[in-house]
Amino acid sequence: MTPKNKTAAMEMSVGIIVTIVLLMTVLILGLVLVRTIFSSSVENIDSIDQAVKGEINKLFAEDDTRKVIVYPPTRLVTIKKGNQDYLGFGFSIRNVDVEEGTFQYRVSVNDPDLRNKCNINAEEAESWIKVGSSGSITLRPGSSMDEPEFVRFLIPESAPPCLIRYGIDVKKDGEQYGNTLSVDLKVESK
Repeated sequence: MTPKNKTAAMEMSVGIIVTIVLLMTVLILGLVLVRTIFSSSVENIDSIDQAVKGEINKLFAEDDTRKVIVYPPTRLVTIKKGNQDYLGFGFSIRNVDVEEGTFQYRVSVNDPDLRNKCNINAEEAESWIKVGSSGSITLRPGSSMDEPEFVRFLIPESAPPCLIRYGIDVKKDGEQYGNTLSVDLKVESK
């Protein structure tokens, strides 16, 4: 090998090493950026949940006869169809009686004119509820749920723009507990 070829081979090896180091640096910086973005989004969700809990507790404190509280207080949730975020509403139950009880709740479509208004049936609209459609909890006298129940929707692209009324039906030990509360879901186009 001539000295000229040795120099060219050495320069090529140094160039490859520099390229590898630069690519690894970019990869590490990219991973740090992705981790930062995901951790901040989880923190934002936690702070939203804490804000909802605070508002529900405040609404219970304002009126000690209320059995069920819904947040947002307007009871209107607007979601764009095709949105991949699980958006919805929160609610909490309080036992205003003097005895402990087991409370069952169910969220279902409470809109008899749904077929005419939206051209869908109740089963399809209820399938959009992905979390919190039913459950039960035991509450001591005078206490409320420690954690509010979150009802989250996932609206498909095929959903028609429409206003759908859902009802929150609560029973205590199998007997109706208060009135069925309604929450309206407004589905909007993108």
